[in-house]
Amino acid sequence: MTTDVREQVRERYAEAASSLAQGSGCGCDCESIGCCGEEETTLFGQGLYTGGERAGLPENAVAASLGCGNPVAVAEIHEGETVLDLGSGGGIDVLLSSRRVGPTGTVYGLDMTDEMLELARANARAAGAANVHFLKGLIEEIPLPADSVDVVISNCVVNLSPEKPRVLAEIVRVLRPGGRVGISDIVAENRLSTADRAERGSHVGCIAGALSESEYREGLTAAGLDRVEVEFTHRVADRMHGAIVRARKPA
Repeated sequence: MTTDVREQVRERYAEAASSLAQGSGCGCDCESIGCCGEEETTLFGQGLYTGGERAGLPENAVAASLGCGNPVAVAEIHEGETVLDLGSGGGIDVLLSSRRVGPTGTVYGLDMTDEMLELARANARAAGAANVHFLKGLIEEIPLPADSVDVVISNCVVNLSPEKPRVLAEIVRVLRPGGRVGISDIVAENRLSTADRAERGSHVGCIAGALSESEYREGLTAAGLDRVEVEFTHRVADRMHGAIVRARKPA
């Protein structure tokens, strides 16, 4: 089951990246609630970034935004810090983070899809971003040493993992003491069962695999984080919401 879900996710995002690289749009289907960052879409994509943030970014980085929020806007990223973006896709959040950390900082983007990594690296070259590095790997097995990053961000990707406790444990492992988490994700209201979530959409469409608010809070706490916040931002389906998730690793 774990392998099947991961392969479905990989195939969907590989198709999106390949279509963008060929200039034929993103080629994906995010259920019926928006896709591929259309300007008018406020549930998913580039419509969740300000015009100032999008300005100066490569067109394909903006078009490849398939997330449900803007984690860079809520993660309090500072100059000189090291940032890790889980499931970095076409690289929009990596490039925005690179502006904030400046030349003395570093931003890593982690993705499991070769096609997305190729697209992201091309976007970084086009943007002239010299302080970014894209890594291939799973968010359940982050290829970075312990205590190596100041901030972990992610945009609508944790819900896609079939092994979420491993993801949260890895986040804690790579964060330095006092490090923080700023995640945008799809989160269900507590009263929705797993079956209820599955009825509202597929796993690759970011719906079936979503945690509830209490599950997210409990998972982050169990992994070793504190100051946990889960704040709904906008509705994406019946009793399911885009949300900001924040937490810190104790100093």
